[in-house]
Amino acid sequence: MNTPNLNQQLIDAIIAIATEAGERIMEIYQTDFAVQHKGDKSPLTAADLAAHETILRGLAALTPEIPVLSEESTSIPFSERSSWSCYWLVDPLDGTREFVKRNGEFTVNIALINNHQPTLGVVLAPVTGDCYYAARGLGAWKQKTGATAVTIQAQARKPSPVRVAGSRSYGNALTLAFIDNLGETEVISVGSSLKSCLVAEGQMDIYPRFGLTSEWDTAAAQAVVEQAGGLLTDTALRPLRYNTKDSLLNPHFLVFGDTKEPWQDYYPDGVEVPT
Repeated sequence: MNTPNLNQQLIDAIIAIATEAGERIMEIYQTDFAVQHKGDKSPLTAADLAAHETILRGLAALTPEIPVLSEESTSIPFSERSSWSCYWLVDPLDGTREFVKRNGEFTVNIALINNHQPTLGVVLAPVTGDCYYAARGLGAWKQKTGATAVTIQAQARKPSPVRVAGSRSYGNALTLAFIDNLGETEVISVGSSLKSCLVAEGQMDIYPRFGLTSEWDTAAAQAVVEQAGGLLTDTALRPLRYNTKDSLLNPHFLVFGDTKEPWQDYYPDGVEVPT
């Protein structure tokens, strides 16, 4: 599964599954859909569930031997998944709040995790049809609807202004203080994993996230960012690892294209840096 030819075949199949999930999402997007809320108060719609079911069905047909962990199937205990050396990690609809707001900034995320690291990732934006994808040995790519895929590459930090991707639905004092420490900045607010993909394609310099996220929120985009030459790390600048503990919550993290920039120098007071 690690050879370029097999990776390309697998990528093509995953893009097709993500595209079908995106079509199911868009069918519901055009309706007067209802919004429920989970125990953590995050929104849930029929689109989340339709995409989840579509992806599970597609992955079961494609790789029946590989288990799947989805945002909508998180009841799988660590005692079971701790034995997984390879599995699919899925966010059927990343950015449900953006879906509810109807601003188009939501994505379908599918990642393959090998030995706690994302080695393949697909991020599809259903409204635009833009698809970011990557796999080890293949690099990182972006494909617009009806166009030929092009390679993408993270960029060195521009001297000024620093281009910062921010969350459309989240923000806190730590994030604002970090951005202030960067000096002159241009902040673009975007929803879902699109923020990380903008870093991967060199449109943004950094995306700081000092707040709670879950592993399915980052895995597919991390594969894209890393294969584009950037990094998605915790605050100690260590790449995020997956399925290493009972909790599926991520630590605070940074996504950046310039791996030589000392981004930790801009941390505000109050950010705990792991040792």
